[in-house]
Amino acid sequence: MSDTDSFIDEVNEEVRRDRFYFMLKRYGWIAVLAVILLVGGAAWNEYQKAQARAEAETLGDAMFAALSAEDTAARAAAFEKIEATNPRAGAMLGLLTAAEQAEAGETDAAVATLNGIGLDADVPAIYREIAQFKAITLQGSDMPANERRLALENLAQPGSSLRLLAQEQLAMIDIEEDAPEAAIERYQGILNDADVTSDLQQRALQVIVALGGDPQMGTAAPAPQTDTVPALDADNN
Repeated sequence: MSDTDSFIDEVNEEVRRDRFYFMLKRYGWIAVLAVILLVGGAAWNEYQKAQARAEAETLGDAMFAALSAEDTAARAAAFEKIEATNPRAGAMLGLLTAAEQAEAGETDAAVATLNGIGLDADVPAIYREIAQFKAITLQGSDMPANERRLALENLAQPGSSLRLLAQEQLAMIDIEEDAPEAAIERYQGILNDADVTSDLQQRALQVIVALGGDPQMGTAAPAPQTDTVPALDADNN
């Protein structure tokens, strides 16, 4: 290699080095900021997870403390004092509160609590549906039949997790209004639904026979009870 070529290579190397340092001075802060953001973001995520765990533990402790109260009135009062920032946790807390209020004979308060859950758009749909259903069944005949029917028909729509239980309640309204044929037809639909549980299927069979009908089992098999919908009592109370 000639001296001229060697000199040119040295000049090019020096130019590249100068350009590198220039770019580093001009844009190096971006790389530093990116590293800080990545590290800070990971730390913030861990902090949020820790906060969520702490809130869940605090809420759980408060719920257990409320459940340990001696009577239903005291438990209901204890639940009412608990605050939950998460909509899902708030819904579960509200359902527990309403259950204790109802057990203590505070029906109006329980219905108000349930309606509050049912109207909260931030609460997952399944909890809203459960709250609406429990509010209807808790009031029973104190709620006009036409209002119960309208509310239950909304819960009986396809896609609702409680549609078959709502259909059962609608059939009971048919019986209440002296329309046994309509009740039998509705129970028959429940009986042949692919999603019917064994308990609900058995109740439908018994009522159809009691009303003088002839149960038609069809081809539907009772579905096993799943954890998707929290269990409701057979009498729907």
